[in-house]
Amino acid sequence: MNFCSHCGSAVRFAIPDMDNRSRYLCDHCGTIHYQNPRLITGTLPVAPDGRILLCKRAIEPRLGYWTLPAGFMENGETTVEGALRETIEEACVTGQNPSLLSIISLPEFDQVHLFYRVDMPDFEYATTPESSAVELFEIEQIPWQEIAFRTVTATLEHYQTHLKRAAIPVLNSTVYRR
Repeated sequence: MNFCSHCGSAVRFAIPDMDNRSRYLCDHCGTIHYQNPRLITGTLPVAPDGRILLCKRAIEPRLGYWTLPAGFMENGETTVEGALRETIEEACVTGQNPSLLSIISLPEFDQVHLFYRVDMPDFEYATTPESSAVELFEIEQIPWQEIAFRTVTATLEHYQTHLKRAAIPVLNSTVYRR
């Protein structure tokens, strides 16, 4: 950040009084520009027969790799609303009965990924401009080597590990760069 979004003056990067980390500061209007992590919300859709829906990415990053439907949460929506919206946008699926499945922090990317397990009401799904393919997979048939993101792999592995339990616990994890 070079200029204040409030007054257009140059900003400096320093620790404000009574704070403990550097922020962009505008000496002209006094604005402190806080930058916070971005939330990515998504779902792990489960079909009536127990298969899992995955989407092949039609966009970067990780074009051509498989993922769960997910994306950036928008202002004015809850994490569940964002996850369900992304599921419609990427797979034309209206998920039902959302249950929090994983919360994964990515501190080096300033992101937090939240995934909900959702029921698919039927076997209806379709490709979209964001997904070149949308398919249902048995847990044993997941293309593990072609999964787009480590947070998706962690969520799928967590689901697989706890699949037979009456209630799946929430995965609370952190992913760092390799």
